[in-house]
Amino acid sequence: MKLSLIPKEQDYYRLFSEQAANLDAAAQILVTFMDDGDRKGLAAAILEHEHVGDKILHDIVKRLNKTFVTPLDREDIYALVATMDEVLDDIEAAADAMMLYRVGEPTEYARQQARVIAKATPLIRECMGTLEKPKCMDERIIALNSLENEGDRIIRAAIADLFDGQMKCTDIIKWKDIYELLEAAIDECEHVANVVESIVLKHN
Repeated sequence: MKLSLIPKEQDYYRLFSEQAANLDAAAQILVTFMDDGDRKGLAAAILEHEHVGDKILHDIVKRLNKTFVTPLDREDIYALVATMDEVLDDIEAAADAMMLYRVGEPTEYARQQARVIAKATPLIRECMGTLEKPKCMDERIIALNSLENEGDRIIRAAIADLFDGQMKCTDIIKWKDIYELLEAAIDECEHVANVVESIVLKHN
């Protein structure tokens, strides 16, 4: 295998930005998916973004295997792109579960969770856009942490409401799974923030 001794730093940062932009696009589609429109078509669009994310992750792993010197620690590069990919996987899994379970209209809680994700992903995109020369990272990291706290409040209320009403047991199981997938996406957004914070601390 041919190794490159000199890292092409711009390539890594460009791929970080591409991954974040792809993730953000999927998150915005998720909001539309929850609100109205052709859910089948929107679910297919989210799945396409998930495939693009997998390709970007694969490209970065290939570069890591071929590059002797990297602009950031190898484990940080992998953690960054793999965690963004996890957010995307959870978004796709939630949309897929809603289609598979045939739950009908989304609940207000699911809509709120989707909106939290769609607020987090532009912040991740901004983090990736300035990662090479970090600025305003603290504000974005704090904002992502706050959104994770908001997500916690929503899922607690959502789960409590499942067992307060007259919903059928089968529907309770379906919605609990969907809420937990959406919450996982929110949690992984905070995980991205933690990785970014670690990188910034190491290199400043």
